[in-house]
Amino acid sequence: QVQLVESGGGLVQAGGSLRLSCAASGSIFSIYAMGWFRQAPGNQRELAAAITSGGSTNYADSVKGRFTISRDNAKNTVYLQMNSLKPEDTAVYYCHLIYYSDDVSDYWGQGTQVTVSS
Repeated sequence: QVQLVESGGGLVQAGGSLRLSCAASGSIFSIYAMGWFRQAPGNQRELAAAITSGGSTNYADSVKGRFTISRDNAKNTVYLQMNSLKPEDTAVYYCHLIYYSDDVSDYWGQGTQVTVSS
């Protein structure tokens, strides 16, 4: 069993900041990558940012320069610092984990709502 505990969503005014956290636990031998996807109403789920166990990062063009993803390997936790938030960042943000247990698998968190008011 794998668990992902997400926190940090909420309501913020445009230009503000939020920090999301996602802690992984359970039957995980090693983590390949963790990331944050987001899904706005009526839209497909899209990658916001991801980070590998080696520290390589990948960002959506729409968040580059505003969002920063980081990780704490000892805590199996990934963070997403979101600055200069815009109303179009409003979405449910989902933590995503790619890990190795008996085989390579992935797992999704339940999602946390981020709402940016104009």
